[in-house]
Amino acid sequence: MSEYPFPGAQLHFGVFFQGVNHWTIWSHPDSGSQIDFASFRRVAQTAERGLFDAFFLGEGLRLRESGGKIHDLDIAGRPDAITQLSALAAVTDRIGLVATQNTTYNEPADLARRLSGLDLLSGGRAGWNVVTTDNAWTGENFRRGGYLDHADRYVRAGLFVEAARAIWDGWAHDWPAADGSTWARPGAVTPVRVQNAQFDVEIIPTLPRSPQGHPVLFQAGDSPAGRDFGASYAEVIFSAHGADFDDALAFANDLRARLVAAGRPADDLRILPGTEIVIADTEEEAEEKQRWIRLQQVTPATALAIASQVWGFDLSDRDADGPLPSEDPVEVEETGEMGSRRWTDRRAIAARWREVAEAEKLSLRETVIRLGPQRGHAGTPSGLADKFAHWVRSGAIDGFNVSPYLIPDGLDDIVDRLVPELQDRGVYRTEYTGTTLREHLGLRPPLTRR
Repeated sequence: MSEYPFPGAQLHFGVFFQGVNHWTIWSHPDSGSQIDFASFRRVAQTAERGLFDAFFLGEGLRLRESGGKIHDLDIAGRPDAITQLSALAAVTDRIGLVATQNTTYNEPADLARRLSGLDLLSGGRAGWNVVTTDNAWTGENFRRGGYLDHADRYVRAGLFVEAARAIWDGWAHDWPAADGSTWARPGAVTPVRVQNAQFDVEIIPTLPRSPQGHPVLFQAGDSPAGRDFGASYAEVIFSAHGADFDDALAFANDLRARLVAAGRPADDLRILPGTEIVIADTEEEAEEKQRWIRLQQVTPATALAIASQVWGFDLSDRDADGPLPSEDPVEVEETGEMGSRRWTDRRAIAARWREVAEAEKLSLRETVIRLGPQRGHAGTPSGLADKFAHWVRSGAIDGFNVSPYLIPDGLDDIVDRLVPELQDRGVYRTEYTGTTLREHLGLRPPLTRR
């Protein structure tokens, strides 16, 4: 009898093409464009060669700013997600295509149709990463400002998803006419009427459902409300709990309990933490390579920009390789300009930074790296395969959404060196056995179609 609770579990991989970020190393000589279609095609086709489940595209509705100016330490490459993925559908055959789309600044009838179009044209490979926004800074692009209270963002998101699913369900599965023509049979298309606190929608759906029924719903909220939303609506969770085994297992168990509480089976979604994977011939070389990567990702200017967010005032004239600021932080209002992260209790954060910096004799830049997000895993192909097999068979994860530190060639080591080791251990597919994203992930039919 196996020691593992999930001895037959299979590892799933997605690739996350981030867009705005400082984690992709732009200064490397092999770094390519973040906007050129060739980069997107190269990443997607490499992932498909590696039998990945999905190509996951980030989205942003406004570039990050610092002090009222565009933050120029980021890579910024975010073409419209659905447009980009539609183009990729034509140059790929199996890999899923996941678009991050915002429920706060879209409307359900329009977005449901565009996602349905991607799903239909790709043969059932579309996914929707459902995200929300509540800050007035992003809202300024839509003449709405902060019209949506923070507590209401998931209320609107839930009502949005329900409206979208009603629209997707507007076409019967057996819609073709009996004579074999491309016309819908009488009664196959049901008008949709949705009235609630957020929406008043009356529409006759214009597209039939794809082979997978609905686009697969992804979600990444980590607050209690976000986890409850995921347990109610999501089919894949994109989490930040992928660096530490105990943390990942606790997160997975919490989500499974919330699924059951929401009336769903405990295995009704897939958990794919975001991660970075660094591969080398020896463990020592992998650790050294990872250190080098961190120094390229967190440049002196980036380290000072992050510390400025914590201290609440500009530190760009300081020495990143010197000590932390001697001044105490000041509390400033969070605007959302620098992304979704919220720096609460800056004094406590600074005290923790000082404690670690003093104990480990770290500079400001080294402290930012040491206490920043623990982004992933470094090791040999064999060692990483053993580690990931343990994680997935233990139920801590279902796989990873991989963020390459180099575009467009950052997946090559994973596909060429890690995937064969995983296949040897029986935890990774040796071929695609289905054609849709839902089949790749081993998901049940959509909730409204069971």
